[in-house]
Amino acid sequence: MDRRSRTSPVFLMSLAVFAVVVLSSCSREGNSATGKGAPGFPASLTFTPVAKGFTDPTAIVSARDGSNRLFVVEQGGRVKIVRDGVVSATPFLDISGLVTRTGSEQGLLDLEFPPDFARRRVFFVNYTDKTGIGNTSIDRFSVSADPDRADPASRTQLLHITQPYRNHNGGELAFGPDGFLYIGTGDGGKGGDPHRNGQRRDTLLGKILRIDVSSGTKSYAIPKGNPFRNEIWGYGLRNPWRFSFDRTTGDLYIADVGQDEVEEVDFQPAGAGAGANYGWNRMEGSSCFKKEKCDKSGLVLPVAEYRHGRGDCSVTGGYVYRGTAASLKGIYLYGDFCSGRIWGLRRDGSTWRTQLLADTKFSISTFGEDEAGEVYVADYGSGTVYRVGAP
Repeated sequence: MDRRSRTSPVFLMSLAVFAVVVLSSCSREGNSATGKGAPGFPASLTFTPVAKGFTDPTAIVSARDGSNRLFVVEQGGRVKIVRDGVVSATPFLDISGLVTRTGSEQGLLDLEFPPDFARRRVFFVNYTDKTGIGNTSIDRFSVSADPDRADPASRTQLLHITQPYRNHNGGELAFGPDGFLYIGTGDGGKGGDPHRNGQRRDTLLGKILRIDVSSGTKSYAIPKGNPFRNEIWGYGLRNPWRFSFDRTTGDLYIADVGQDEVEEVDFQPAGAGAGANYGWNRMEGSSCFKKEKCDKSGLVLPVAEYRHGRGDCSVTGGYVYRGTAASLKGIYLYGDFCSGRIWGLRRDGSTWRTQLLADTKFSISTFGEDEAGEVYVADYGSGTVYRVGAP
């Protein structure tokens, strides 16, 4: 997570503007943002305010337990519940005493509930703690007798990853269709990955990790099928700021923040991706990093990318829409933190097409998904969460 142009929050990462596909110009009007539209894409998006008053929101999460609650993560260390548009007065979780934010990309970065949460009543968080320069901690907590309150005394640390710098912490947590917990880590920070953590397989930095947290008697296990017999599932990432699995197909979409020129979206079909190398820092997007020529053999190249300019700076990954808006179904939504632009991405056979769908004034820090497959977006600046739709 770099922070280069505007006062950014966490993770923000680099400067960016579009390249992979033709973009339509958009204007914003009230609660909708309209573009020219293209075959297979809606002509505009709508943004319905759901809740406001959050401080530096970094994640929007559903427990998928039938309660229809949304959990909004605040970078400072609190998690608040939204139920029917009302924000809980008491936080679901408050670990602000454990969290460090000496760097703008540090803090409480994500929360995730396991598929069997209704039975196990445990959940997981990813944050930078008060050790060292602000190291990454992956913890498990239990819910108290009150379903709207976590039990702070139940904390168990699963993973602790030393960070060499205060940026590029990654932060994503997501359960895959295989039931395992996937974790996104950045390359450790500074510019250009000076320690080459992205390409090294003796460090957990610059990776997608996969661990088995199904046992309640130990912290985690290494799943069979992990390619290097450790936690690493995929590597060659700079700072994956949000990845997600399509709830219908199980496909994986990864938004990886670029350095000075390119933001990218990577893709893995369901059941694939073990040992995948996404290229950083040999590549930045589909271009050689700081070199005219480089070896691209064996690399997974992005299915979408955009180049810096026009106010873009840092990609924020979203979700494949599976809600009720027919014109959005099957479209992967992603945006840019600095410009507020939102794109849609869809695959037609072997071809990927992306289209600019909205030009907002939001500082897009995260997207979220509820139990019904509706997608939400957070404006980091105003602390407002919106439900995304289409006319």
